Amino acid sequence: MATWANLGFQDSAAPLMEQLTFFHDHTLFILLMITVMVGYLLGTLYFNRFVNRFLLEGQTIEVVWTVIPAVTLIFIALPSLRLLYLLDEINQPSLTLKVVGHQWYWSYEYSDFGDVEFDSYMVPIGELGPAGFRLLEVDNNVVLPVRTQVRALVTAADVLHSWAVPALGVKIDATPGRLNQTSFFINRSGLFYGQCSEICGANHSFMPIVLESVTPGSFLNWLKKKT
Repeated sequence: MATWANLGFQDSAAPLMEQLTFFHDHTLFILLMITVMVGYLLGTLYFNRFVNRFLLEGQTIEVVWTVIPAVTLIFIALPSLRLLYLLDEINQPSLTLKVVGHQWYWSYEYSDFGDVEFDSYMVPIGELGPAGFRLLEVDNNVVLPVRTQVRALVTAADVLHSWAVPALGVKIDATPGRLNQTSFFINRSGLFYGQCSEICGANHSFMPIVLESVTPGSFLNWLKKKT
């Protein structure tokens, strides 16, 4: 999870998040080159004392500063479009997780395994253990198997919410009366934290998300305890 010293993204736990990180670094490198080049040109213009009084037009330089930005945009647009289609792709899911946002908690349902459903509330600060994270711990974690294609169906019961887990590259709106769908693949075990990312009322900051990724065997044992 992110700490106060983090300047970049969280460590990715899903292939799509890895691609998002690569695209971020790629775009940031291009922006850095543009910033350095423009800064250098501005500096040379500022300190240059020579002026061509008879220069009225420069066809060559106008062609150059039109073509170079166009080529730069292509280098940004092509990876962006590829990533956009990858994010929208739904591969045959092995498991479906239903997520419902409420004011101010989350409800989860594993409809593939009978009537496994529960609510997830934030743990109050006074009840946190010594290893608990303030405003991030919940009483019921979302448990999912590692290396499994998961489909999440997200909606809301009252107002707009947003289910977001940064380490997985997932952020999807929970809209009342509408069922939104996303897919993700967790490639390592661990605890992944998220929060509601849509201002939904007075306790918007108090409905965190904790996703626990475990082995398939541990996941089945957990399901047996829930049924």
